[in-house]
Parts: sequence; C-alpha cells; structure tokens
Amino acid sequence: MKLVLFDCDGTLVDSAGLIHEVMSRTFEAFDLPRPEALATRAIIGLTLDIAIARLLGQEHIDPRATAMTTHYKGIFSSVRGEQVHQEALFPGIAEMVQALATRDQLLIGAVTGKSRRGLQHIAATHGFDKLFFVSRTADDCPSKPHPAMVMECCAEAGVDPKDTIVIGDAIYDMQMAKAAGAAALGVSWGYASVPALIEAGADHIAHVPADIIEWMGLNHA
Repeated sequence: MKLVLFDCDGTLVDSAGLIHEVMSRTFEAFDLPRPEALATRAIIGLTLDIAIARLLGQEHIDPRATAMTTHYKGIFSSVRGEQVHQEALFPGIAEMVQALATRDQLLIGAVTGKSRRGLQHIAATHGFDKLFFVSRTADDCPSKPHPAMVMECCAEAGVDPKDTIVIGDAIYDMQMAKAAGAAALGVSWGYASVPALIEAGADHIAHVPADIIEWMGLNHA
C-alpha cells in the first residue's frame, strides 16, 4: 500500500490572492502596512500564527501575533465569500486526483497549514472529501516542516513513511517529507521556485498535474 499526501494551498488550489487579501486587511486592522504580495506567498504553508509572526519580522509568537491570528480567522470566511476572492483548483488538478483515486493499493490524504475547517471547505467544494482517506491540519499538528503531519497520517493509514509521497509547492513541504522519511515531490505551479524546492530536498519536480501521474506510474507502481 502507498500513501500520497497533498499540500493544499499552492498545490491543489490557487489561494494566494485570497490569503494575501485577508492578511492585508488584518495588518491594516492593527494599523500596520499591508505586506508585500511576495512576502505573503513566502509564508504560505506555515501555521497561521507562525506565518504572521514571520511577516512581523519576529521569531516568536507574541500577544500581538496571536491577536492578529484571531482577527484573520474571524474575517477569512467573509473575504472568501466575495466573488473576486476564490480558491480555484489549478488546471488539471481534479483529473489528476480522480485518476490517482482509482488506483488500487493507493491511499490519498492531505497535509496542510490550513485549519481543519478550511480543508473541509476546500474538500467539499471540489469533491475531494470522499477521496481523502486521512488528513492533518494546523489544528492537529505542529507547523511544517515538523514531520508530525506526515508521521501521524502514516500511522493512521498503516503505511510506512518510506512508502509515502508528499506532494507540495513549498520548501516546508519538501523539508517535512524528508524529515519524516518520505519521498518529496515538488510542483512548479505553486509559490516557491523550482531551485528552492530542489535545494529543500525535492526528489522530482512536476510541471503539470499529469506529470504526477506519470511519475507515480514509473516510480511508485
């Protein structure tokens, strides 16, 4: 049995615009300048409180970062409800996930810095809720690149980390996979550069979702 664990933001869905807008409104609410879009993209994948602390230029989560995290969570749904801010699937993702879901001896899951509620919304919106056998979120585990998300998914699924593939667009995904002893598959359509993914430990880079199916067939049949 093999286990495939997908990151969400930047891998399955293009959520950078939404995340940046919510983050910008949060900073404005605390009388802080809006962060640059590139800075916001760089922290996607981290647990929210750590991401906000990073944008504040801090190593640790202080009361202000905690308060901003609460504010961000409080306005997220309303901003997402605005028609201009949606979390659309990247082209070819739906077909790729469905194709993997039909394979015998293959389980699919998700490991994401989103909240449990956020992941459930994405999964239900795009029809993945019945396909994800296991998942871990920011509500369940330490932030990436800590390996807990992968290790706990493996334990629940009964699959060894060496038989697991983590697919993501962030360096944190690659680092998490390697820390857990899993394979790391980077995707180039997300928010980190290909050189950064390779430096972080990516075993392979997919440039379109169909590349994932091909690589899985060749290397993890």
